[in-house]
Amino acid sequence: MNELHGKVALVTGGSRGIGAAIARELAARGADVAITYQSGAAPAAAVACEIKERGRRALTLQADSADAAAVAGAVDEAAELLGRLDILVNNAAIFLPGAEGIDELDRTLAVNVRGPYAAARAAARHLGAGGRIVNIGSNVAERVPFPGLTMYALSKTALAGLTKGLARELGPRGITVNLVHPGPTDTDANPASQPNAAAMAGLTALGRYADAAEIASVVAFLAGDDAGYVTGASISADGGWAA
Repeated sequence: MNELHGKVALVTGGSRGIGAAIARELAARGADVAITYQSGAAPAAAVACEIKERGRRALTLQADSADAAAVAGAVDEAAELLGRLDILVNNAAIFLPGAEGIDELDRTLAVNVRGPYAAARAAARHLGAGGRIVNIGSNVAERVPFPGLTMYALSKTALAGLTKGLARELGPRGITVNLVHPGPTDTDANPASQPNAAAMAGLTALGRYADAAEIASVVAFLAGDDAGYVTGASISADGGWAA
C-alpha cells in the first residue's frame, strides 16, 4: 500500500488509541505523519518510532487541544517542518463522564469542537487541491443509550455541522471534509475488558468492540484519492450501533 506516498498528514491526539492507529495506518500507506499530544510525550515518541521504522518521517508536537492558538501553531509547525500538509485528522477529544457543570462543558467544547475548528482553519492555509480533512466523531452523536453522555454527545454532534460547513467552504478548492463516527473501540481508554464492555458491545449489531485499526482504515480511505468525490459526509464505523 503506497497510495499516500509523498503526502503529509497531521493527526491530533495521535499518541494513543484510535489516533495512534490512524497515524500508523496513514504511515503504512506511505504518508509522513505528525501527531499532537497533550501530556504523553513517551507514548507519542513510541508512535513516532513505529512510523520511522516504516521508512516515513514522523513529528511529535505538544499541544493542548483546548488552546486554539496551540492547535493552530501545531498545524503551521507540521507544515513547515515536513514541507507541506495534505491531510488533517481531527481526532483529539476528551470525555468527562457524568459531568454537568458549565466549566466542564466549556472544557469539553473547547477540546472537541473549538480545537477541530482551529485546526481546520489553520490547515486551510496549507492544503491544496486534493487536500483532506477528516473529523472523528462518536457513535453517541447518533444514539445516546444511557445517561451521563450529554456533554460528549453534544460536542460530537456539533462536528456534523462543522463538517458540512467546511465541505461547502473548501469544496471549491478541491478539498474534502468528512466525519467518521466510531463505535465502541478497544483502546486503553475504553478497553473491551472493562466491566461494562459486554453491555456496550451488545448495543451494536455485530455484538463486539472494534479494533482501532478498523476505524483507522476508514479514515485512511477518506484520506486517499479513491474518496475524492466524498465530502460533507458522516460515516458510521460503529458495528451497527445506530442501526
